[in-house]
Amino acid sequence: MKTLDDLRKIRKKAQQEMKLRESNNRIKIVISMGTSGIAMGAREVMKAILDEVSNRNLTDVLVTQTGEKGLSSMEPVIDVIEEGKQTVTYGNITTEKARKIIAEHIVNGKVVNDFVITVQS
Repeated sequence: MKTLDDLRKIRKKAQQEMKLRESNNRIKIVISMGTSGIAMGAREVMKAILDEVSNRNLTDVLVTQTGEKGLSSMEPVIDVIEEGKQTVTYGNITTEKARKIIAEHIVNGKVVNDFVITVQS
């Protein structure tokens, strides 16, 4: 049997986890960090994206990672997910392209068509 103090700790932890899931992020950026993505520079791309988001003080943007997406010839690959809009997948991303995507797509709302692989709903 758990004590009242144990139950309070469990409740507090669960509430913190729920806050993370219910965060009010306007945009989610998912970077493919599988083996082929990392080999093609995904770590550097992720660092560039995190730097840009931080430098621009974009508090409503969540940057996360995933495994292989099955697009090894297009790595590094990133998805830009906005609620109520189609998901845009960018491929062959470099640090310079990543910075341009932040400036154009994330800040100004304009998809950078030159780097788009696919758009899906």
